[in-house]
Amino acid sequence: MKDIHEVLRRKQAKYAQLAKQIEALQQAAEKLREVAPLLAENDEDDSAVLVEVDGPNTMAASAASASPAGSHAAAAKPAARVPRWP
Repeated sequence: MKDIHEVLRRKQAKYAQLAKQIEALQQAAEKLREVAPLLAENDEDDSAVLVEVDGPNTMAASAASASPAGSHAAAAKPAARVPRWP
């Protein structure tokens, strides 16, 4: 049979460790609540930047495919083949 005092000491140590972890998690949650609105603003800004970056590229690509020479030249080229080993 285990010594009751040893079991109690271990349980108290584990309880103290869990209390520290809970406190750290609560502090992290508070910090995240403060930062969450800032992150939401950054997400909106990032999407606007992506639209600006993708805009000219997609326009150039659509203009090249819209031209008759561009679409025929792309169709005339055979697909690149990867050599296969015997």
